[in-house]
Amino acid sequence: MAQQQTAPSPAELEFGGPLGTAALLLLLPLTLFHLLLTCHSGPCSLLSLPPELPPLSAFWSSGALLLLLFWLGFQATLYLLPMGQVTEGRMLRDKSHLQYPLNGFRCLGLTALLVGLGLAGGLPLGNLSEMLLPLASAATVTAFFLSLFLYLKSFTVPPSALAPGGNSGNPVYDFFLGRELNPRFGSFDLKYFCELRPGLMGWALINLALLLREAERQRGWPSLAMGLVSAFQFIYVADALWYEEAVLTTIDIIHDGFGFMLAFGDLVWVPFIYSLQAQFLLNHPQALDLPVAGAICLLKVIGYVIFRGANSQKNTFRRNPSDPSVAGLETIPTATGRHLLVSGWWGLVRHPNYLGDLIMALAWSLPCGVTHLLPYFYFFYFVILLVHREYRDERQCLQKYGLAWREYCRRVPYRIVPYIY
Repeated sequence: MAQQQTAPSPAELEFGGPLGTAALLLLLPLTLFHLLLTCHSGPCSLLSLPPELPPLSAFWSSGALLLLLFWLGFQATLYLLPMGQVTEGRMLRDKSHLQYPLNGFRCLGLTALLVGLGLAGGLPLGNLSEMLLPLASAATVTAFFLSLFLYLKSFTVPPSALAPGGNSGNPVYDFFLGRELNPRFGSFDLKYFCELRPGLMGWALINLALLLREAERQRGWPSLAMGLVSAFQFIYVADALWYEEAVLTTIDIIHDGFGFMLAFGDLVWVPFIYSLQAQFLLNHPQALDLPVAGAICLLKVIGYVIFRGANSQKNTFRRNPSDPSVAGLETIPTATGRHLLVSGWWGLVRHPNYLGDLIMALAWSLPCGVTHLLPYFYFFYFVILLVHREYRDERQCLQKYGLAWREYCRRVPYRIVPYIY
């Protein structure tokens, strides 16, 4: 028999409840287009509108919509290819386990191969840099209709298939957060697919298009600043897909429903906002000295070592606590039978992976110089995002682990930045 699930109380609603999520439904697309327009304007002032707005026709084209749908279909086809291993996700409330294909890195390799062949054959990928506005519009419309479809679909599944927090009974709130935890068609998992595939690889593809366009303008090689930003962010994308299995233990997969929040974030925000530094550099070139570039690379390496070290340590411990690399770490037992790491990276701060993420975000922005605030939007946004996510993590861990979590917080008092926060 399917488990019944009670709706969350008003005190448990997130993002400001129905009013807050209604505001976000409007503010997120407005912020997206404000940033895109500002980034391509002369003054490039984050706090004011561009002096000239393009005509409405610049925001839409059928060609951009077809290109986006082709990209989604292409990535979906690669997702379904029988390559790589298949793994089980966390146990669900009905005691079942879903199966997930771990072929993301192979899909990235195939995508890179086909793009490379296309470039060798004369594919004008640089033209993509002039299509960002209509592509962003098409992606926004797609995310909205996908979210609407997911919301309606969620009423056809049993209560045990609903997400813990997306079934308040308020249509706006539930549309935003998502009611169904793991919407699927057969073995095709819509949330898992969108989480790492089309948006993340689309981000790398947009960066490549911007780099090629800059190289064309300079009649040679792209700038050092553009090269660093593109390389740093491609490494991040490749790392996420190489360690694809780790996403199965994130709050997005195990707790959040699939609604507008994740659909817009995965398909729109990631490719078009995360590429802001490269967009900025195309329109506002920056000179970068080798010593400064070396220092920025060192900062990136430090951030990556913390980020990857912390995540790998956590994932190894979850899979096999007896693994020699984690067997000697100190832990705190919990009433659930699980143990909390209280040494290694997780004895430094409670969320060392977030610390590494923030350091890398700063390294992505520094090649853009210090004359404009806009390239640092991603860093400041990420601070807010990770602090909010840390708050959600802490609340869920306290509910789950109780006294053991309080003991962990006493032993590890700093949340993200040692001695600061």
